[in-house]
Amino acid sequence: MFGETWGDGAPEVLVLHGWRRTHADFSSSVGPASPRGALATLAPDLPGFGATPPPPEVWGSAEYAAAVAGVLEAESSGRALVVVGHSLGGRVAVQLAAHHPEAVGALVLTGAPLVPRTGARRPTPPAFRMVRALHRARLVSEARLERARRRYGSDDYRAAQGVMRAVLVRMVNERYDDALAALRCPVELVWGDDDRDAPVEVARAIAARVPGAVVTVCEGAGHLVPTTAAGQLRAAVERALVHRPA
Repeated sequence: MFGETWGDGAPEVLVLHGWRRTHADFSSSVGPASPRGALATLAPDLPGFGATPPPPEVWGSAEYAAAVAGVLEAESSGRALVVVGHSLGGRVAVQLAAHHPEAVGALVLTGAPLVPRTGARRPTPPAFRMVRALHRARLVSEARLERARRRYGSDDYRAAQGVMRAVLVRMVNERYDDALAALRCPVELVWGDDDRDAPVEVARAIAARVPGAVVTVCEGAGHLVPTTAAGQLRAAVERALVHRPA
């Protein structure tokens, strides 16, 4: 796993980026581009993004968390870190805190789709449903189905290649009820009020499941809080550093 280390001294913060993003998203909040200077931070590119190759097989968030735990074992001083997770990184961060609680002193999550959204979802296009049914009946080829997937799938799905497409499908079908119930560390939720991918109602639903979780809503920010509300994210990280167990 490749990335950077920022700041001086032993790492105190770990940042985990979102899907189709890289560690550079956090440079303006806790890294070298921050007006407040860099915190001592581990900033990896998760497998399949940036400089890090894809995983060898179809991973879910638990496998990503296990890989991150290996990085922490090799790179950290042994003290529990503040783990910052955006979107995909939030999925991984919650699994890391649930399964490796000794490594996580506090969580700062943003734009992380950890509970199902309420309300109506975008319906599957009828044309795609038909092609999928015909494929199951072995009346259309895999190539025809793939063309339909690329036409009607999400931007993330269309952009994903190879094993990463299967990783995406696995991730979006995961549930995090057990992981959220297992959290024992302080949790900060920093959310854009205009997040279309994980609306602020998701943050409030997470907070309802995690006693003591603090919600900060960033006005005018969308899904990419690490770049559009870097100052508020930094403030949450600094609070988490103070409140993490000694």
